[in-house]
Amino acid sequence: MTRVLQAGRKAPQSGSTRSVVVFLHGYGANGADLLGLADPLGEHLPDTLFVAPDAPEACAGAPFGFQWFPIPWIDGSSQEDSEAGLLAAADDLNAFLDKLMVDEDVLPEQVAVLGFSQGTMMSLQVVPRREDALAGILGFSGRLLRPELLVDEVVVRPPVLLVHGDRDDLVPPQSLPEAAEALQKAGWSEVYAHVMKGTAHGIAPDGLGVALAFLRDKCGF
Repeated sequence: MTRVLQAGRKAPQSGSTRSVVVFLHGYGANGADLLGLADPLGEHLPDTLFVAPDAPEACAGAPFGFQWFPIPWIDGSSQEDSEAGLLAAADDLNAFLDKLMVDEDVLPEQVAVLGFSQGTMMSLQVVPRREDALAGILGFSGRLLRPELLVDEVVVRPPVLLVHGDRDDLVPPQSLPEAAEALQKAGWSEVYAHVMKGTAHGIAPDGLGVALAFLRDKCGF
């Protein structure tokens, strides 16, 4: 049985929803942590609804935040617990996306997912395994988990943008080319990348600008 994800939202500036961006936050944060990005993006995407769910589990490593799944080297959990948590959260997120599209009366190709850190890991785990392709995946400062499984499990290949700071001390910058290589080996034709110079584990203005261009040019928003 899936868990219901609570979500904040920012309505489209035009008052009419023609596209949706779903923000997936990082470990120990919450949906509100990324929802602030709706303001600078919404100025240029007036018909876009922004939605930011909280991850399904309280976070042991950050008592007031949430996690999509445990991280062994942070919280002392086992690898088995971490993998089970990932799969359970994937079911939760799929159910959330399915309900969102029904409630907002939008098609999969009108929905993009923007993840940060652990949210990027969730994006790359869930979206390629869905039955119908979403408009795109935007992954900031994350990595592709279990890349060896992707070739056999991939169902759809929407455009992917990977963005990473070159001074990230939490998720190594090398995670970007590693993810890009794995996606290309799994048959992706559209994988884009941007390195934020001088940026640690965060989202810099240039990265957000690249994300906006991707949403417009590759996702059709």
